[in-house]
Amino acid sequence: MKVRKNNFFSFVLTLVLAVIFLLPLSMLVTSSFMNAEQIYSSHFSFIPKPFSLENFSTAFAKIDFLKALANTLYLAVFNIIGVVVASSLAAYAFSAMTWKGRDLFFAITLATIMLPDIVLLIPQFLFFKTLNLYGTLLPLILPYFCGLPFYIFLLRQFFIAIPKDLADSARIDGASEFTIYKEIYMKLSKPAILIVVLFQFLLTWNDFMKPSIYLINEKQYTLSIALQQFQSKLGGAQWGPLMASVLLMIIPVVILFLFTQKYFIKGIALQGLKES
Repeated sequence: MKVRKNNFFSFVLTLVLAVIFLLPLSMLVTSSFMNAEQIYSSHFSFIPKPFSLENFSTAFAKIDFLKALANTLYLAVFNIIGVVVASSLAAYAFSAMTWKGRDLFFAITLATIMLPDIVLLIPQFLFFKTLNLYGTLLPLILPYFCGLPFYIFLLRQFFIAIPKDLADSARIDGASEFTIYKEIYMKLSKPAILIVVLFQFLLTWNDFMKPSIYLINEKQYTLSIALQQFQSKLGGAQWGPLMASVLLMIIPVVILFLFTQKYFIKGIALQGLKES
């Protein structure tokens, strides 16, 4: 009887939290298909009457949405490739290989997580400006090819969970370290890799500060900057077109999460933070 009460309480709590989180999203979707009169009406309804696509046409007319989408996807793809390759190689070195000073260097790597990104903005800006890369997309790509400490830690925890006998057997058979890394560790860590892909995609997709610092050409603007510029061009709070543009921006994120949630939840729950 006590178990049933606990299950009922958990169900009610989950339902309440779901409503709290889904209510703003449902209002965003509904407002995207409403005209201004419906949005500002004192009798708000979740069903658009009439159903209108005017907000989306306004959004496409005011900003080059497709170009901003292409720029953001371009950055996301290269950032994901860079961070997955660099972070997994570092994680392999910290988990599957034995070398002098390994634990010390790993501790230093973890310590850098405590540094806020804003602390590094000025040194990075001066560095890329010295290399004449200011105004290009490279400052938004190159740092991720050095890996990120959190991803290195996350992948290392997955790699530690892989039986070392597999790597030892491969070494006896003459396999190189890179072959062991690619054929054993990477193939057995797909949940962790997908977590990194999802996190990095969200990080790049929602990043506003760095693109606003390095990008000066409108043709290179990402969605986050284009959305801010769009709001400025509207000259006020025209919520319909703004909600439509935000909806267009979050659709790819929702699609990605729907395809990766199985591995995302499994990875976090079972292995992601397993202690070494």
